[in-house]
Amino acid sequence: MKDNSAPQSSPPSGQKPSRKRRQKGSPPDAPRMNRRRLRQREEAEKTRWSEIRQVMRKDRFKASALLAGFGFFLLAVSQLIPHDYGFTELGALFTFSVYDLVLAMIGLGIACAMMETHRYFALVVAVFVAILLPMLLFFDPIFVVIRDSALGKVLYLIAPTAVIATGISLWLPGRFRRYGVMVAAAIVAFSFSLFIGLDDFGVGIPSFAMASVLSALWIMLTPAFLLRCFRGPWLVIPARILGSWLVVIAVIVTVSLYVPLPIKVHPDLSADTAVPGADEPPAMQDQGAYGSVDADGPLPSFLQDEPKPDPNAPSVFDSLKTPGIGK
Repeated sequence: MKDNSAPQSSPPSGQKPSRKRRQKGSPPDAPRMNRRRLRQREEAEKTRWSEIRQVMRKDRFKASALLAGFGFFLLAVSQLIPHDYGFTELGALFTFSVYDLVLAMIGLGIACAMMETHRYFALVVAVFVAILLPMLLFFDPIFVVIRDSALGKVLYLIAPTAVIATGISLWLPGRFRRYGVMVAAAIVAFSFSLFIGLDDFGVGIPSFAMASVLSALWIMLTPAFLLRCFRGPWLVIPARILGSWLVVIAVIVTVSLYVPLPIKVHPDLSADTAVPGADEPPAMQDQGAYGSVDADGPLPSFLQDEPKPDPNAPSVFDSLKTPGIGK
């Protein structure tokens, strides 16, 4: 039996197939499938936005937003209104000056938002406070021990180490992340306690240290509470991006500690070097407000016109002389 279907001739090389031939190979319901996919995508976006609106209506999100707004309001009032700063306000603002540890605290907050249970969330915060409070309460004896140990020679590396540990913990998978974040929280708290204890304003002033600790907790808990309301797999990529930035920042800070500062070379004032103004006459040289004692030029006019004292005038000490005995 002969095959009546004739073989389709392929188009010559360098020539595109016709529109009818392209449509012949596509399924007849292709436009319907595209419309269906667009409809499904629109429905997914509507569902996502409806879920976000539902989360924003919850009391947990409102409380987290209120905590964040209250902190930003106090910070704006402190910076915009001129006033005299107290030690409590200085302690709260001091935390923001340690910019690398502030980024590490934000990373800890994102890691807390990604925790599987509330128990591990609370453990990270507890480790941070458990290291920070004893260091501040007994800073003097603890710092003496640290200074005399091998750690006292590399204290400048503690802050970059804390930032690197936080960045690496954000890259760890779920089961190892919880322990890595706890270790990073301990190192960040230890480094931050050294900054507070060694600061001039913080020595023996409890209000300064207490405000610094509260400010650090606000920096860490604000993103944790807000992002935990929207917890999901989408947090993994932003967390890893922030972790990469933290590692890069820590490396830059560490390298800058070893790069020597440029030394300013002063000009050579030897005999061969001409001193500006040396060829001018002494009267034209800059001799200060009252002239130079060793200058050979004339005295200023206000000194020439000053009246000379009378040598025969009575002295002011004559009235203080003790009268002679027996007179």
